[in-house]
Amino acid sequence: MAENKEASHRTEEDVMEEKKEKGQEEALKEREMHEEAPEEREGQEEFPEEKENGQGEEAAEDFSEEDSGEGQEDSEEGSEGEGVEKKSFFKRKEKKNKQDEKIAELQDRLLRQMAEFDNFRKRTEKEKAQMFEIGAKSVIEKILPVVDSLERGLAAVPEDATEDPFVQGMDKIYKQLMAELEGLGVKPIEAVGTEFNPDFHNAVMQVESEELESGMVAQEMQKGYLYRDSVVRHSMVSVVQ
Repeated sequence: MAENKEASHRTEEDVMEEKKEKGQEEALKEREMHEEAPEEREGQEEFPEEKENGQGEEAAEDFSEEDSGEGQEDSEEGSEGEGVEKKSFFKRKEKKNKQDEKIAELQDRLLRQMAEFDNFRKRTEKEKAQMFEIGAKSVIEKILPVVDSLERGLAAVPEDATEDPFVQGMDKIYKQLMAELEGLGVKPIEAVGTEFNPDFHNAVMQVESEELESGMVAQEMQKGYLYRDSVVRHSMVSVVQ
């Protein structure tokens, strides 16, 4: 029985020693693990960093590629936009130039038409004045023989009959007619005692005269008249040789 107790006691001591030895071994292992851990951790940390660096580089490359693609697209869109703006600008400029040319053409046409109308107005006014003058001359030419008849009739009245009411009445009619003709611009041409002028005088004969010089009008046989400084009828005269 004592031997059994010693065996059991030994076994317990052995177990305790084994436990101590195991504990020491485990402690050594743990210490070794703690000592090796920094290197492993450094390796592990380097490896993730390499992975992260690799992933970062790949991500950076992807990002750069995306950025470059987007930049290219943006540059292409910008160039297209600039091209469209330039085209629209040139179109607007061409359109504006065409409008300016059209405006200049219309202004030139308007000025030409205004000048033509002004010339037409002046020409028509001149033609009207000429036609009126021609018509007035024709009327005056028809009245002048009446004036000549009155002058010849009054010149044939004897001196003792000048106080006759009929003669006075005819003289008043003659004066009234001449006043109306003068108001219209009709006046007689001066002839006797003036130098002969073929623009106003019509010489029908030549005479000798001691009182007048050669080329002067000596006698008026038919009175001439002017209408507004134009000759209606030339004076019929005799000129000194």
